Amino acid sequence: MITISEGAQAHFRKLLANQNEGTNIRVFVMNAGTPNAECGVSYCPPDAVEPEDLHLPFDGFEALIDPQSAPFLEEAVIDFVSDQMGSQLTLKAPNAKMRKVADDAPLIERIEYVIHSQVNPSLAGHGGKVTLLEITEEGYVILQFGGGCNGCSMVDVTLKDGIEKQFLELFAGEIKGVRDATEHQRGEHSFY
Repeated sequence: MITISEGAQAHFRKLLANQNEGTNIRVFVMNAGTPNAECGVSYCPPDAVEPEDLHLPFDGFEALIDPQSAPFLEEAVIDFVSDQMGSQLTLKAPNAKMRKVADDAPLIERIEYVIHSQVNPSLAGHGGKVTLLEITEEGYVILQFGGGCNGCSMVDVTLKDGIEKQFLELFAGEIKGVRDATEHQRGEHSFY
C-alpha cells in the first residue's frame, strides 16, 4: 500500500525516539477524493489508535492509516531526501485526489482518473487545470482548460504535445484525439 524508503524509515525512527513509548506515525489524507486533497504524516500516540486503523509494520515503528484514507493512499511513497539545499520528507500519493480505478473500468472513469492524478497536478504549477466535458461518439476527448491555462499562449502545445500524446498512449485504440472546447480569454489569470 505505502512504500516508505529506508531513509524515511530512519528519519521516523529518529523522531520517534524522542516521543513517548508506543508512539507511531499516522499517514492520512484530508479531503480525500477531491481536488483539494492533502496528505500528511503525524505522530500517533497509543491513545489515538482507533480499532479500525490499518497497521503497517516497519522496522522500529508502525504506520497507522484510517479506513477512509486507505484507498487514496494506494501506491503512496514517503521518502527522505537530502541535497545541498537541506533535507526534506516527501509524500507522494498519486491517488489522493481520486481513488484509483480498475483497468477494466469504463473509459470515462479511467480518463477522469488520469486527469486528476497526472494531468492536473502537472498543470497546477502554472495555476491551471483541465476538466473533462465529454467523450464524443467519434472518440474525441473534449477538455476545458481553466485557471492559468485559460488564455495561455502555450495551451496548444500543452494540449497536443502533452495531454493528447499521453492519452493516445494510455488509451490506444479507445480514443482518436483530444480537443479543447475552451473559449480562451487572456487576462491577469493567464500564465505566460
